[in-house]
Amino acid sequence: MPPNWVRAMDLEGLRAKGRAVVKLNGKQIALFSVPGRDGGAPDIRACNNRCPHEGYPLIEGSLSDDRETGACMLTCNWHNWKFDLADGAAAVGGDSLRLYPVKVEGSEILVDIADPPPDVQTGKALDGIEGAMPRHEYDRIAREIARLRKAGGAPSAAVARAVAYAHDRLEYGMTHAFAAAPDWLEIGDRLAGTDAEVLAPYVEVIGHMAWDSMRGTRYPFPTAARPYDPDQLIRAIEEEDEEAAIALINGGVADGLDLSDLQPALSRAALAHYQDFGHAIIYVYKMSQLAGILGAEALKPLLHSLVRSLIYASREDLIPEFKAYRPAVEGWAEGGDAPPDAPETYTTLSVAKVLRKILTSAQHGPALYPVLLEAAALQFLKYRVGMQDRTDNSVSDNINWLDFTHAITSANAGRWAAERDPSLWPAVLLQMGCFLGRNAAFLDQGVTLEDWDIDSAPEAFLDDVMRSLFDHSFPEYIVSCHYVKLACAIREEIGYNPTAGHGRVMVAALNRMLAHPIKRKQILRTAAQSLDFVAREG
Repeated sequence: MPPNWVRAMDLEGLRAKGRAVVKLNGKQIALFSVPGRDGGAPDIRACNNRCPHEGYPLIEGSLSDDRETGACMLTCNWHNWKFDLADGAAAVGGDSLRLYPVKVEGSEILVDIADPPPDVQTGKALDGIEGAMPRHEYDRIAREIARLRKAGGAPSAAVARAVAYAHDRLEYGMTHAFAAAPDWLEIGDRLAGTDAEVLAPYVEVIGHMAWDSMRGTRYPFPTAARPYDPDQLIRAIEEEDEEAAIALINGGVADGLDLSDLQPALSRAALAHYQDFGHAIIYVYKMSQLAGILGAEALKPLLHSLVRSLIYASREDLIPEFKAYRPAVEGWAEGGDAPPDAPETYTTLSVAKVLRKILTSAQHGPALYPVLLEAAALQFLKYRVGMQDRTDNSVSDNINWLDFTHAITSANAGRWAAERDPSLWPAVLLQMGCFLGRNAAFLDQGVTLEDWDIDSAPEAFLDDVMRSLFDHSFPEYIVSCHYVKLACAIREEIGYNPTAGHGRVMVAALNRMLAHPIKRKQILRTAAQSLDFVAREG
């Protein structure tokens, strides 16, 4: 921007006082007369008077100088942040300090108060966001996003920058830090009413990415590329061959393939097993949404992170509890044509029994979906909340709300995938059955729908829940993001099928969950189970 030199004060006045505060066109600027190098004439330095940390007046700060080098350090005495008055860099602290050019004309001090060009301001804010991530400087992240907005930058650029920073610092690939991002942003876009509410979702999203990547170690992805082949990609993921899988992704991106080209194979890989507690298909869905928001710049790091998470996914259909799953998938084509039964009849059966029951209606295909979703919603409503307070149970009975909410969110993602590739419906429906079977033993049949019905319209209730998340009080990102994901999934499912019975039940279940929040820490249970484990180990 062109310079905008403004008279600040008389030179002699500053030299007599040593320091002064002036207000120039709404800017509060601190002026300091500091000793010159090698005993020369004093230098004049000008900076923002407000400390970029919490806004305390820097005019009250302490100066230290080196007369040999001319270096000068300004310390904010409130929190000991220190700034080099040569360039504004923080020697202690985080945010840099804005300096202003100064010149003397005759007896007057002039200060150039012109703002830097918008691209310089936005670039500095983005650099600041990345600089705040290694130590999870939550407040600084918020300030830098606010600076980005003030300069006219798009906050989504901050999310893309955070994705680029975090993606290869997540040792096992994608986490909820990426997966919850599109839901946070959707809530902000749709419901934010104040500037603070507009900002808050971006702070939560980037803060979560900073938290999950805080160990700092990088786990670089292979750079080699090979021609994209969807079957080879699925095979490489199945064989847990990251080098081959990433090379195929790199080749596809280099050839200009977009998300619509790559998503089908990723969905097939995610649903190839009942795996990772439903995270696999949730991550594919949410990665697709986030890539759509952030654009081509973020596609490759998101794909890399997703593929790594699919490779590391725990394949639960390989453990005894879910051994009936693979035969059920393989026998789907020969399944029966019996009409789907009432939803509640699917809620109390073991894994093997519920899969057999689903197979009897296999020829109805997607018509099973609303029935099984309502069954999952009924289980969610009837979760035996005392399970999360137990301290004397075995590890296999460590059951909490998330065992039930994941049945909803993974079904939501599975429906999305199967609508794009109907061949995935058998896997989606049978995996819903796996959730139903695993949760059947942990229900409180005394809970009724009428006890937790809401008085308002479901959409209005959900909007109120989502608005409350702008100022949630959960210290752990992993807890708050599950509320965000769940509320958005319920809203989507109601919008997809407004007249189905599952909408009323899911909203009532969420109402009950809000009244009995997730227990966030298990101190005695962890201690007791550790003692038992060590006593039994060889």
